[in-house]
Amino acid sequence: MRIRRAGQRATLRSPARSGDIWHGWLAAAGPGLRYGYRVHGPWDPAQGHRFNPAKLLIDPSAHRVEGDLPDDERLHGGMWQPDRRDSAAVAPKSQVVDLRYDWRGDKPPRTPWGETVIYEAHVKGLTLLNPQLPEAIRGTYKALGHPAMIAYFKSLGISALELLPVAQFASEPRLQRMGLSNYWGYNPLAWFALDPRYASDPDRALDEFRDAVKALHAAGIEVILDIVLNHSAEIDLEGPTVSLRGIDNRSYYWVREDGDYHNWTGCGNTLNLSHPGVVEWARQCLRFWVDECHVDGFRFDLASVMGGRRNSARMRRCSRLSAATACCRR
Repeated sequence: MRIRRAGQRATLRSPARSGDIWHGWLAAAGPGLRYGYRVHGPWDPAQGHRFNPAKLLIDPSAHRVEGDLPDDERLHGGMWQPDRRDSAAVAPKSQVVDLRYDWRGDKPPRTPWGETVIYEAHVKGLTLLNPQLPEAIRGTYKALGHPAMIAYFKSLGISALELLPVAQFASEPRLQRMGLSNYWGYNPLAWFALDPRYASDPDRALDEFRDAVKALHAAGIEVILDIVLNHSAEIDLEGPTVSLRGIDNRSYYWVREDGDYHNWTGCGNTLNLSHPGVVEWARQCLRFWVDECHVDGFRFDLASVMGGRRNSARMRRCSRLSAATACCRR
């Protein structure tokens, strides 16, 4: 692990191992600490192993990630030979976050299904041009809980607001080369982190989102999240190595016999939600959004590919995620 705080840097080794999990405890890891992982292991693409310690990696469970994902050759891990260029200077950094929040008085509306009316919206697109909102908060999480928006939702008669992805996402290299950016958010970089671009104050993205949820709940409106647990922003073998690929490529992704990815998503890779460890990670992700952000439900993007292979075994594998999802209601 590589850490940085107040201009100081340090490299620490994970001192303990339990099965396939390396772990350790850093007592001084307080809010604001920036860190990343360097993972050592075999480079054997034919077997799905792409360990490359030259690449600084995001914690897959980080609650905040600092920095965008640039189109930079130094982030590439290599296709059939490892790329030895160090990526630390350009790689996004994980950051420790204080998760404490005052939820006193918050209650989930729990609207019966027969009375549920869902309104799907994009955080920025919904509020950016609304003249009834203060200009400083238009297009942000903060706007969602503003009295003007609450009144609008109530006038529509909706019972739930379904938000397009709010977890931190990246713009694909192809778009960056065209001078464009990803608008919709379906290219996840950090599943446990609020995207700071939707915050009026990026340092308070998590709390701004929670403030909005609390205000919506007070008005009897549930919050549902569109969540992308089928692929990652690492794309295909020509994409950046910034997290899952460098940590445990063969476990996190569906890998073909030739070492390339099964591209069932059309996005370059497919998360392997038949692997118990990956299912547990996905379950922890859902629990974060329910426990720490009080969301009321999820819409799973490309749910049809989340179980992997198209056979009866796939359905048995899917049951693991179904069980994980069922345990997430508050």
